[in-house]
Amino acid sequence: MTPSTIAIAGATGFVGRALVSALADDHDVVALARRPPTIPGARGRAVDVGDEDATVVALEGCDAAYYLIHSLDAPDFRRRDRALATAFGQAAARAGIRRIVYVGGLGRAPSSEHLASRQEVGIALGGAGVPVVELRAAVVLGAGSISFEMLRYLTERLPFMVCPRWVRTAIQPIARRDMLSHLVRALDVEAGVYEVGGSEVTTYRDMILAYADVRGLGTRRIVDVPLLTPRLSSYWVDLVTPVDSRVSHALIDSLSTEVVVTDAARTHDAFGIEPMGVRAAIQAALDDQVVEIEAGLLEREGGLLDGVYTERVDLGLGAVDASAVDADLDRVGGDDAWYGLRGGWWARRVVGRLFGERWRLRRARAVAPGEPVDWWVVARRTPGALVLRGVGWLAGEGWLGFRVGDGELVEVGALRPKGLPGFLYWKLLQPIHRWAFARQAQHRLERARTT
Repeated sequence: MTPSTIAIAGATGFVGRALVSALADDHDVVALARRPPTIPGARGRAVDVGDEDATVVALEGCDAAYYLIHSLDAPDFRRRDRALATAFGQAAARAGIRRIVYVGGLGRAPSSEHLASRQEVGIALGGAGVPVVELRAAVVLGAGSISFEMLRYLTERLPFMVCPRWVRTAIQPIARRDMLSHLVRALDVEAGVYEVGGSEVTTYRDMILAYADVRGLGTRRIVDVPLLTPRLSSYWVDLVTPVDSRVSHALIDSLSTEVVVTDAARTHDAFGIEPMGVRAAIQAALDDQVVEIEAGLLEREGGLLDGVYTERVDLGLGAVDASAVDADLDRVGGDDAWYGLRGGWWARRVVGRLFGERWRLRRARAVAPGEPVDWWVVARRTPGALVLRGVGWLAGEGWLGFRVGDGELVEVGALRPKGLPGFLYWKLLQPIHRWAFARQAQHRLERARTT
């Protein structure tokens, strides 16, 4: 692969950010978005791709471009997506782009607005003569994908569910890792339409069961109700999941269409990728999310994002020496007093034992990555920052992080709930968490003043 300058339109999206990382070692990457994006490994440029002249300027100096934009949240998304793709294709031709790579949708002559729109966009992108590699895919299994998040929330929160007919429609999902591999290699294959998918054809019903199995949630009981139409089921999804309803409704409308690969041999001959199966893809999605949380925990904002609840406290240092706070981070472990709220943490450990948790106080040999400390393992320790990952938490996967510098202390706590008990644990204790995290952050400064 020859190093080149690659533009990614839609770089702030779920696939776009991961694609920046996948390309950054071998290419100069330009990230395009409405606001100048700050993404490690890329140069950000602000552009509205509907403005052809501005897009020509944004693509200046680029050899190839990825188009990862959709308008499912717009009222007339089909018309808008065609218009945006037409403008981008014309701008690419004027800017001298040699290739456009695009992720479209599987399905033969699809009746749904969403799938039909995805295929129309591929045609519109090539209307000005730039060669297009169109990768047609079904569900991409990765944290942040709307389809994956619908799967996550439904399965995590509902041990018993009533489902419509579309849960038995054939679907061939692909792991985000495999999608990224196809996208990277798309820079070198012959232009054209390629169908991409994982190694298994399944159904949404079986994906629910597979997710529950991989996640260790126990049996999910599913009752099919043929009279539950896509429109009615979309309202049901709205009640259970926090996914944007404008997007989820469009996706649910497409779930009555079979989306399977019909020419796997052609795709394999061109790309040479052996895709993983459904369970492996779900496990990879969950594992990749852990890595991403630990790398970016201290940049997370408070609230719910991709199945993870976050509480954040930003506290000014005042007259406290940042180096004293940092030094105290190395004293974690072996004593409830380090956290503050000593009685609260003691009570939390006692209550946890009633439900099978075996938290115990313990000091680390050194506060370094991989070292166990109390009910955590050290995920990251750099000057001014500490990230701890929970061990043996029945409620799910938990993280606690601190960063000191630039005149402030940042404390971030996060929980990826496991099943309905984990969800209820967080929601019921949320007011306590907010107070406790604020008190713990203040405690960090109090310790730094006295040590």
